[in-house]
Amino acid sequence: MRNIPESAVIHPFTNLEALKTKPPLVMKTGKGVFVANDDGAVYLEAMAGLWCVSLGFSEPRLADAAYRQMSELPFYHIFMSSSHAPADRLARELIDRAPSNLTRVFFSTSGSEANETAIKLVWKYNNLRGKPNRKKIISRKDGYHGSTTMAASLCGLPNMHDGFDLPAAISRHTDSPHYWRYAAAGETEQEFSKRLAHSLEALILSEGPETIGAFIAEPIMGAGGVIVPPEGYFEAIVPVLKKHGILLIADEIICGFGRTGEYWGSDLYGLRPDILTCGKQISSGYQPISATLLTEELYDALAEETGRAGGLSHGFTHSGHPVCAAVALEAIKIYDERKIVEHVKDIGHYLQDRLRETFLGKPFVGEVRGIGLLAAVQLSPDRTPLTTFAQSAGAILSSRALEEKIIVRGVKDSIVMSPPLIIDRDQIDTLVKGLAAAHEATVRVLEGNVTN
Repeated sequence: MRNIPESAVIHPFTNLEALKTKPPLVMKTGKGVFVANDDGAVYLEAMAGLWCVSLGFSEPRLADAAYRQMSELPFYHIFMSSSHAPADRLARELIDRAPSNLTRVFFSTSGSEANETAIKLVWKYNNLRGKPNRKKIISRKDGYHGSTTMAASLCGLPNMHDGFDLPAAISRHTDSPHYWRYAAAGETEQEFSKRLAHSLEALILSEGPETIGAFIAEPIMGAGGVIVPPEGYFEAIVPVLKKHGILLIADEIICGFGRTGEYWGSDLYGLRPDILTCGKQISSGYQPISATLLTEELYDALAEETGRAGGLSHGFTHSGHPVCAAVALEAIKIYDERKIVEHVKDIGHYLQDRLRETFLGKPFVGEVRGIGLLAAVQLSPDRTPLTTFAQSAGAILSSRALEEKIIVRGVKDSIVMSPPLIIDRDQIDTLVKGLAAAHEATVRVLEGNVTN
């Protein structure tokens, strides 16, 4: 018998050394917005898993959809002129709801793959139109776009780069749109947005516009700390991109399917991206599926080239997997029938109001930000962006929240949350009450633990 470790799993984004003395939290069951561990302790899951379980942890219609499709056609591919009904139907449903300039869909299994696909297709498209030097992709500091090689290169988070020797030649990073942290004294949101647009154009000019292929942005940054763009931000950024012939990729992996109170985060800002990527909530996280949506102009160029070359040499074994597609179709049907987006628009205001009235003015709270069912509470020693804590205050606060049976995520000196879209007012009250108790405990830990 082999000597197998008690836990042989390599856990992503985890302090693996710490697992030697503190085992992982093992979940066993889920119902609605709650999950229970193997000891029976029940937690309000205010991260919807990984920003994805939009319809809660016990939606029987999604399980039934998976079973029906598993029984009928458990697998078939969409390579080499093959297809199946779930993939075809899902593509049409996505296009029907997408910004009107998007007309074609490429399926993958994760947000990282969707963004990798977007980058490869940008390169292919630019090669086909005689612009082979347009390889660089501009993203933003604090942005997150995935953990595969190219997607991680685009991330504006240092931990995504450290020690991996990623292909830095493809990526450039422009300023984060976090107004609270980076605005100059007395600078309005509109002025800050214009400054960031000027900074972006300066970067483009210094690199050479003819070397830039695309600009990728989350409408609202998620993993970087739930950063809502300041007033006038995209109105200032988009003209710069158009001026220099740079494609816009909207990373909707977190924002898509109602998280912000609009179907797409792009809808909040009137964006018409050349490429849109989505995932996570497309199936409520029940199945691994994502999509990359393209304009007809991009598709036509690719199609014409494949007529000469014989095929588009890109794809994954599980691209458009029939079971994944069937579950996504049912999830989209539920969003429509239950008016989930309208619910988020209403309940999102309640969450934001409750967080602000509970935390603003409290010790060490510098900012409460968010929109819809995306939110963050930012801690600061003097309630300004000028100082930080000696250790991550977000990690301390999220740990104390876990003791209150609330699951949120620590990001530097903040906590972020994105509860299932089905959450109700009573559950939000439970969430905020637990976070308030966790904050009080955190204050006691942080007092005297300040660094300039």
